[in-house]
Amino acid sequence: MTTRPGLVFAARLAGLDAFDPLGDRVGKVRDVVVRFQPDRSPPRVVGFVLEVALRRRIFVPVTRVTSIGPRQLITTGLINVRRFERRPGETLVLENMLDQQVRIVGVDQPAVVFDVGMEPTRHRDWRVAKVAVHRGGGRFRRADTQILDWDQVSGWAISEREQGAANLLNTLSTMRAADLAEVLRNLPEKRRTEVIAAMDDERLADVLEELDEVDQITVIGRLEAERAADVLEAMSPDDAADLLSDLPDDTADRLLSLMEPDEAEPVRQLMSYDDESAGGLMTNEPVILPPNATVAEALAHLRNPDLTPALATMAFVSRYPTETPTGRYLGVAHIQRLLREPPSSLISTIADRDPEPLDVEATLAEVTRYLATYNLVAAPVVDDAGHLLGAVSVDDVLDHLLGQQWRRADRDRHDRDPQETQHGPHART
Repeated sequence: MTTRPGLVFAARLAGLDAFDPLGDRVGKVRDVVVRFQPDRSPPRVVGFVLEVALRRRIFVPVTRVTSIGPRQLITTGLINVRRFERRPGETLVLENMLDQQVRIVGVDQPAVVFDVGMEPTRHRDWRVAKVAVHRGGGRFRRADTQILDWDQVSGWAISEREQGAANLLNTLSTMRAADLAEVLRNLPEKRRTEVIAAMDDERLADVLEELDEVDQITVIGRLEAERAADVLEAMSPDDAADLLSDLPDDTADRLLSLMEPDEAEPVRQLMSYDDESAGGLMTNEPVILPPNATVAEALAHLRNPDLTPALATMAFVSRYPTETPTGRYLGVAHIQRLLREPPSSLISTIADRDPEPLDVEATLAEVTRYLATYNLVAAPVVDDAGHLLGAVSVDDVLDHLLGQQWRRADRDRHDRDPQETQHGPHART
């Protein structure tokens, strides 16, 4: 390497941007690849796993990394875009070493690894030099944190069943759900099961929404029925309805029966519509306000971080009740208009009553033309009596237009054309 920074901890590299020499972004660091040595000397760093376009993971040898800093990793720019596959004898630090239960030499007590420190050597390569561990702790006692030399730690060959997932999840906690879903796909089956078991229901629900149908069914099928129902409750109703529709009828009925009634009912309603209709595409939890709500109230609701960007662009106005199916639909208040109006103004005075809302039986083609014609990212859906039933957003339409398993298809397409390329302004992955 051309630069020799000091000790670098692997978990702190997760999510860092990697650049080529011209400053063009190559991807994000997702893991560090090391190789254990037969003489028990410190493992040698082999390279890095980077996530590039379409969440594809590639391998960059350590010899093609010129600088490792606290905020970025710099490569030579020459990268192989073949999908990363771990070779025999290689170990992934974040995936396999974090949460490993080891022993401190001379101490008759196990410790748990929460990070690994790397340093450059005089031979222009890198090695694992330090191991950060938690030791002891309990209900009334804080765990002891230590940073040890590599030769002070033993027991790396300990059975995999003793490896937890807490520290790996902590490292991945800042990832977007879509990125974490890709991490989950690439984990070995046993490690994936551990990570899923350690996730809270809300986080797992977010990740499930980003998986394709095959992976969703696999994950939900491995959960205990009660937990599966809890996770479905945490999902948005339209995503939960789509997932349940892909399950055998008896399994779906059992899970619905285990859900809280007020959580299950919206999902049942969505499952009653044809998958390729506006009813089957919509969510029944958009922002809905009565006509006497103010602009300030509307903006407060649209700031909800749980809303998707598409649904956060408009507040729908209806007569009471404002739970779907609502009273008579009155119009929609777009966020651009809301931002220009005094906070005390009533949204009924600025609600746009055109264009006409979508009928619940509108086809996928009709929904697509509607959004394209009026340059919208979401649209209201009503029944024959003019009651608001929900809203269709452009992301749900794209999911259906791309067809089932489009995420898997994108990965497979790039795997079929491996090549090595100079990453720079004229050649990109």
